[in-house]
Amino acid sequence: MNLPHVLQPRRVERLITGQATTEGAGVKLTRVLTHDLQRRLDPFLMLDNFASDDPDDYIAGFPDHPHRGFETVTYMIAGRMRHKDSAGHEGLLQNGGVQWMTTGRGLVHSEMPEQEDGVMEGFQLWLNLPGKNKMCAPWYRDIQSRDIPEVTTPEGEGEDGRGGVLVRVISGLSHGVAGAMQRPAGEFPTEPLYLDLHFPAGGATFTQPLPALHNAFIYVYRGTVHVVDAAELATPVPLHRMAILENAGDGVRLQADPGGTPARALLIAGKPLGEPIAQYGPFVMNTREELMTAVEDFQNGRLA
Repeated sequence: MNLPHVLQPRRVERLITGQATTEGAGVKLTRVLTHDLQRRLDPFLMLDNFASDDPDDYIAGFPDHPHRGFETVTYMIAGRMRHKDSAGHEGLLQNGGVQWMTTGRGLVHSEMPEQEDGVMEGFQLWLNLPGKNKMCAPWYRDIQSRDIPEVTTPEGEGEDGRGGVLVRVISGLSHGVAGAMQRPAGEFPTEPLYLDLHFPAGGATFTQPLPALHNAFIYVYRGTVHVVDAAELATPVPLHRMAILENAGDGVRLQADPGGTPARALLIAGKPLGEPIAQYGPFVMNTREELMTAVEDFQNGRLA
């Protein structure tokens, strides 16, 4: 295993509390990465967390709706969701699986629960496309849980002697392990890192190098995780909070609460595009004129 070297771990810039909202046909969720953070966290446009054991919160799902100009990454922690789109793709997203969709020049799709009870939990991340790729052909991939590479770090043994951190590498590279989602070099310039980190009880630590210019954040969805800076000062990130990481530094060092329960968090980072962002609902382009064209194309049935 290739162990990472981080000499100047990043600090927490600020903590974010998500906003409760509804989407689709009334699905209740928490919007963690909101519109006002799009420039700061470029190339990421949105992060939603949906989690409920009440079918009334999710059963109506997300009926047909359009998209253009970005990618969606849906990560299912629990439950089952059926995807269908106008480009002819169909798949079942279930426990531990990921759906990666490039909307490109546009499509219409639906995401509907295939369960009537039980827990439905997961995340949807919107990842911007550069202007040169916004009108590419739509693309879709289902990644089953068994196909997501995992590695357990040998570092940071917990105080109680339990092992390191389990890392699910959805995209990017961690501890010498390449993620499930791979593209030819240079195809899209955002270079996303998407890790799901499972910390055992007892204060295990995790270290990940990050390019200096890449924007990065963590979102804690179980327990509490601390961001440890170069001065060994630990900033706690509580349950259901997002921590935006400063860009100064060569990586990040995370630690579960030494006296707490196991914890889980997403670590997400990417290379900013530095392009204008023009958004109107489910369309994300570079200019207002491009948005008007997207709306007209949808109204006239010209999406895929």
